[in-house]
Amino acid sequence: MRRIGVISDTHGTFDEVLCDFLRDVDEIWHAGDIGSIELADKIAKFKPLRAVYGNIDGGDTRYAYQPFAHFRVEDVDVLITHIGGYPRHYSPQALQKIQACRPKIFVSGHSHILRVEYDKVYDLLHLNPGAAGCYGFHKVRTALRFTIDGSDIKDMELGEWPRAGHK
Repeated sequence: MRRIGVISDTHGTFDEVLCDFLRDVDEIWHAGDIGSIELADKIAKFKPLRAVYGNIDGGDTRYAYQPFAHFRVEDVDVLITHIGGYPRHYSPQALQKIQACRPKIFVSGHSHILRVEYDKVYDLLHLNPGAAGCYGFHKVRTALRFTIDGSDIKDMELGEWPRAGHK
């Protein structure tokens, strides 16, 4: 059994709010727009990190991470990218990877909009954790955490916090 934390679009922010929410997870998945390699290293020191780079990430982050990550946790195949779209509206690159990898969980970021949706066409759970950082148009910061137990995906929880300067 593994507890997973999912974040995206931190844009340089990994503060006590996120640490508190992610304290009891076994690993963190980051769906891009980390903000810097230094922030990725900070997150990786806090918990094991699986990440992809996003469109705002610079050369060091792009050197350390790839645009897609495909891996297995327990009995669940996972695919992560930054700009991936969502069910019935996947980006062409994401759709190609989904069709090739057949993941049970597909994680993407970029939109700054939290979305958890089952895709019956590809038999997968699509997760977009929204934006955990303080930069962008979003008014609330969001993150997800859940449990993978064998092939079961359960106990999905949403973290939601006001973004500085927004009420």
